Amino acid sequence: MRVALLTYSTKPRGGVVHTLALAEALAALGVSVTVWTLGRDGDGGFFRPVGVPVRVVPFVPLDGESVGERILRSIAVLREAFDPSDYDVVHAQDCISANAVRGVPYVRTVHHLDQFTTPELAACHERAIMEPFAHVCVSAAVAAEVRAGWGLSPTVIPNGVDAARFAAARPATHLGRYVLAVGGIEPRKGSIELLEAFAELRRPDVELVIAGGETLFDYREYRARWEARAAALGVEPLVLGPVPHEELPSLVAGAAAFAFPSTKEGFGLAAMEALAAGVSVVTSDLPVLREVFGSAVRFAGSVDALAGALAEALDHPHDPAPGRALAQSYTWTTAARAHLDFYRAKVASVSGLVE
Repeated sequence: MRVALLTYSTKPRGGVVHTLALAEALAALGVSVTVWTLGRDGDGGFFRPVGVPVRVVPFVPLDGESVGERILRSIAVLREAFDPSDYDVVHAQDCISANAVRGVPYVRTVHHLDQFTTPELAACHERAIMEPFAHVCVSAAVAAEVRAGWGLSPTVIPNGVDAARFAAARPATHLGRYVLAVGGIEPRKGSIELLEAFAELRRPDVELVIAGGETLFDYREYRARWEARAAALGVEPLVLGPVPHEELPSLVAGAAAFAFPSTKEGFGLAAMEALAAGVSVVTSDLPVLREVFGSAVRFAGSVDALAGALAEALDHPHDPAPGRALAQSYTWTTAARAHLDFYRAKVASVSGLVE
């Protein structure tokens, strides 16, 4: 079986991390897998070495290009380079790569659902749900949203977690005591709400550290509002930007608490990695996070509740054992086997594939 996994970026976003780990786990099961992506900002490869063939399609930035124009050009550039006839299974991981596929039935993983105001993005999002032959969601909560919104019946296959990598990490010690958030500064990550909650903590001995943040979208206006709010609150977070792959586990393991105040998530991989590292986690109170994390984390449904839960996490850390066990229960091998069964049941019948 020849499988193409398509993603939109080489940067360490959650969907990209998922794509690479799934590709390697499928390859370990004997599947021939190739990962396709766009190489933005001159990238010739992914943020880490990948154990399967990779095809990076150059994507040159253009000055003055709007988000909508960049979306349409991203789709066109990837579509021009990608030949689906070389594969038995084509599996897109986001709306851009899904829109780039033409002429064959394909699979789409819907990691989470967004509401876009940019017309091109809204149209990309809608086509990427309605056009695929079959759908995967990484949680039942997101599958229920897809079912309610479009009448479709996605197959639920949870993420895997590289739990051993985070469990073995030596905690970073050069930053002192800190609350960590991973994912950058953007609306979906609840960045302003986190600022407000951290200001309520009034803990001068604890720093707020924010890592990550590479994204296709233009969040400059939100970032400006975030910076203005930080100044007004007297909070001075340490913003690291993208953290090298080999340094992230130590950064996570060294946190006194991990904040995950997202407004939209499909699974919560970064928070699960924090549990694997033995760190107490506070998440927003979303159905999907209740489903995935159960009693292993503290939930907060407001800024005040987030501040209170972070204070509890700092003063009374959770026993790390249940969180580590939960993270270890989600393996990429299990996810890959489920995908392989899914491909055989859903896709092979359409493509005429006979193994």
